[in-house]
Amino acid sequence: MAGRQQATTAAPTELQSLAPHLGGSIQALERGLKLLAVIAEADGLSLTSLAQRAGIAPSTAHRILATLKASGFVHCDEANGVYLIGVQAFRIGNAFLRNRKLADAGRSAMRTLMEATGETVNMGIEDEGYVVFISQAESHQSVRAFHRPGSRSLLHASSIGKAIMAALPDDAATERLLRTGMPKFTEHTIVDPQALLADLARVRKRGWSVDNEERAEGLRCVGAAVYNEHAEVVGAISISGPVVRMTEERIGELGPMVKRTATEITARIGGRLPS
Repeated sequence: MAGRQQATTAAPTELQSLAPHLGGSIQALERGLKLLAVIAEADGLSLTSLAQRAGIAPSTAHRILATLKASGFVHCDEANGVYLIGVQAFRIGNAFLRNRKLADAGRSAMRTLMEATGETVNMGIEDEGYVVFISQAESHQSVRAFHRPGSRSLLHASSIGKAIMAALPDDAATERLLRTGMPKFTEHTIVDPQALLADLARVRKRGWSVDNEERAEGLRCVGAAVYNEHAEVVGAISISGPVVRMTEERIGELGPMVKRTATEITARIGGRLPS
């Protein structure tokens, strides 16, 4: 194991089709959004690659990208012939994060936790049955976990996802599992709904969740939920690292630390813990 250990993410974002609801006149908008989604999940793609991934003719993709580039949503690195997310898209994404308050409120607490533990700290929210990673304090370790902000993962195989589901009633958690399914990623992935509900009961009792190589072999994570002013879960944080450092004994030490940091972030956004 060398360098970053990047957790495998879900398949590229598939935008829900708007056409059946609004008619064919929004086809160009839908294609533009699809191109933005593809660009956001890559470090730079050529026109041909973008068109292929988005399922759009290269000539059509070129016209749409020219419009997105002119408005600042896309940047073209002409030296390398690839397209990247532009400043305007970044600004709009930041507006979303400001509305959630989580990323800004949690940044210093996450940094403190990372420095105290030496492991990468992530923050995520739930969106339509998926975890979306929105912030990260990356460890200085040469071997470390890495989740790109904006990447997605299924709830059932994520410590952040399990922390969020544990803060919900069982029927709400089950509804999310039925919506997305419970695919098996490793030999440790929990794929039985009843077994997962039992795991969530343990999470509620101790106050933190564990991803025990359930999404990626060799990677363990510990998570805890963050709540708003109504004591409703709005997201969660986690510590992630390789199993050689994230031993069972150390997880027992890290769990309370993650829980305390999540409680601190809850207080910073004016939230409160469930009674």
